[in-house]
Amino acid sequence: MTSHPRLEALTASDQFLVENLWQCYQHDLSEFRGSLPGPDGRYKNSRVAVYLSSKDRSAYLIKVDEAPAGFVMIREDDDTRVLGEFFVVRPLRRQGLGRTVATDVFSSHPGRWELAFQEANQRAGRFWTDIATRLAGNTWTVTPRPVPERPDSPPDLWLTFAVGQSNAASS
Repeated sequence: MTSHPRLEALTASDQFLVENLWQCYQHDLSEFRGSLPGPDGRYKNSRVAVYLSSKDRSAYLIKVDEAPAGFVMIREDDDTRVLGEFFVVRPLRRQGLGRTVATDVFSSHPGRWELAFQEANQRAGRFWTDIATRLAGNTWTVTPRPVPERPDSPPDLWLTFAVGQSNAASS
């Protein structure tokens, strides 16, 4: 693996940088979501501003050395944290960086977690269930849920698990 990744809390001054990374992220997901860029050739990026301005959300820039390497976006939903967005740039994938970042994020915020992925994205499914197994044993669950405002889309698969709690708490 390259240098150990660093997580830095996003600030308003990072918005332009993360909106640029967002284009790569959405392009990757378009393979599974069938989404197209808008008339200007860019994917919608309004969620970035929401993560920067909402009290129930937090976001981190992943850096390797001084280079931006991705981002992590989390929202609080009652007693559950939701990993809303997670992205690592392609040249740093399959080197353990994503696993390190995900494990660090989950471990530093104990409690109940949820995250979604598309069933067609089998690589993501294997990645996330492996992380959940490492952190929560075999107590995680995967449940299909409809995609809001996209009735024609296949349901997302939602992975639920708990970190740093007894296994009974994740049931």
